[in-house]
Amino acid sequence: MDDTAHGITTGAVARRLGVSPTTVRSWERRYGIGPAVRADGRHRRWSPADVAMLEEMCRLTASGVPPAEAARAAREVRKAAEVRSPAVPEGSAATAGPAAGEAVAEPATPPAEPLRGPARSARAGSGLPLGDVRQECRGLARAAVRLDGPLMEAMLRAALATYGLVATWEEIMTPTLHAVGRKWESSGDRYVEVEHLLSWHISTALRRAAVTGPSVASPGPPTLLACVPSEQHTLPLEALAAGLAEQALPTSMFGAAVPAEALDAAVRRSGPAAVVLWSQARSTADHALARHIAGTTFGVRGARTAPVVLLAGPGWRGRALAPGTARPGGLREAIGLISGLYGEPSSGNDGERAGGAGA
Repeated sequence: MDDTAHGITTGAVARRLGVSPTTVRSWERRYGIGPAVRADGRHRRWSPADVAMLEEMCRLTASGVPPAEAARAAREVRKAAEVRSPAVPEGSAATAGPAAGEAVAEPATPPAEPLRGPARSARAGSGLPLGDVRQECRGLARAAVRLDGPLMEAMLRAALATYGLVATWEEIMTPTLHAVGRKWESSGDRYVEVEHLLSWHISTALRRAAVTGPSVASPGPPTLLACVPSEQHTLPLEALAAGLAEQALPTSMFGAAVPAEALDAAVRRSGPAAVVLWSQARSTADHALARHIAGTTFGVRGARTAPVVLLAGPGWRGRALAPGTARPGGLREAIGLISGLYGEPSSGNDGERAGGAGA
């Protein structure tokens, strides 16, 4: 028997969409976007028009459109699909409206256009303290709270392709990460799993962006990227690595909690143009280490040089800059400073600099 002639089950449509069956049932219960036809009057069977409606629901909620608004637009997609293919399976209990207990469809409104303009206030749905953010942040937050990995991956891919690395990091990834962190801090041990899954997918997206950059790096010494000892937050460095890869600049990523001795050895062995030290909190900022690295020289006698040390992250704030160091104000400024060292056009402001920090 060909089950597709009478529509597919909720489990099958959920697998096709990459969401859980619970999500599909929740949308049906809350927003009245259940199947137009039910086999035997009870069992849910989703027709091609119903599936098209749910696909539109997924697309709109992923872009940050509130679910109720997305549902109204999605129902219009089903109406259009039914006009193109009006046939109804024989022997089924067709109903023109939602079943008893379901939400009544509201007048349709056109789907929201993808955002690239002003930020909008977050609405209920994600449960996270987002504040004034882009719609994409709300969509990413909803997917994170639902632990919907495939949807997060698709959203991050789309954002990077549409807006580029810097805008996606500063305006979508970072605000969502901060909101999850604030929720975690205010909720005890809740939402830890949300932060871990969101961080993983952002890291995956950043690393994918890094490896899809130009295959041949510009000649010259590398830029070393490292977290100071005791610092575990690597995502900002991963974003910087991806931004430098876009410009084909050579980098060496050492990751989290690099011991001081290991960092010193890496600097002496590779002779980098710059060393980026990330510190998330003042408790991890090692100013003595930064001064030591900035004073480390290498090269032939009579022409020895030292790297520029970029103090990245909020942990470095509140202290005067040592000679040979610079403090970029964000990802864009860090890329601009490093690009200037290689003779590339700067893509941002120069941030704060101490003497000797120039190329």
